[in-house]
Amino acid sequence: MKALILLLTLLPGAALAQAVELPAPPPYSSGDQFWFAVASVAMVVMLAAVHWLVRRR
Repeated sequence: MKALILLLTLLPGAALAQAVELPAPPPYSSGDQFWFAVASVAMVVMLAAVHWLVRRR
């Protein structure tokens, strides 16, 4: 019973702990944005090619 009382008195302390603050990621550079755009266009082209191949069956 004493252990339960001790546990219940210490338990709220964990709830009042400070939240973790994650660092903000660095902004994307223009080179990153360029390669993301190239990859996006390539993916759309590949999806169109797959659609064209499957549609012909």
